[in-house]
Amino acid sequence: MVSKQSTEPRSKLEEELSNLFLLGLKGEKQEYKHFLNVLSKYLRGYFYKKMQSAPDFVEDLVQEVLIAVHNKRHTYEPQEPLTPWLHAIAKYKYVDFLRAKKNEHLNDSLDDSQELWVEEIPQAFESHTDLTLLMSDLPESHRVAIELTKINGLSVKDAAQMSGLSESAIKVGVHRGLKKLATLIRKSHENT
Repeated sequence: MVSKQSTEPRSKLEEELSNLFLLGLKGEKQEYKHFLNVLSKYLRGYFYKKMQSAPDFVEDLVQEVLIAVHNKRHTYEPQEPLTPWLHAIAKYKYVDFLRAKKNEHLNDSLDDSQELWVEEIPQAFESHTDLTLLMSDLPESHRVAIELTKINGLSVKDAAQMSGLSESAIKVGVHRGLKKLATLIRKSHENT
């Protein structure tokens, strides 16, 4: 039996994340950034607890989930709870990670009893710069070019076909986008 105490924080979190996410879907950029920031914190805790033997990959998985949430945001049904949808994406990304690393004999658990909505993580895993947040500041054409080629691993030709952009626009978008990301990262480190 689930205690009332354990369901209240989750429903409060559900409400906060849902409100921010739905506002983000309506084009409210600040609310969407806040949603990604809150979600990042929980994802880091979730993956840190699951990946005791591979903590160096926590941030990679967080970024993969944030990108997947962004790319699949159109599949979310607003009348449904958001947190189970988010948990499913996180779990699938984690399983994909384990499959990719199977030859490295990681002993991390697939046990679903570990909650996604756990906040406590070591200070070392608090990231000062979040790729998704930084990428949201890029022009759409640059962001798409980087996501398709550098994150999803598509060739320039395939990325051009998928996005409707020319191959040269993809190349320029990647070049300029990475340059802008480097500047944003440098600025974020100067401000810390």
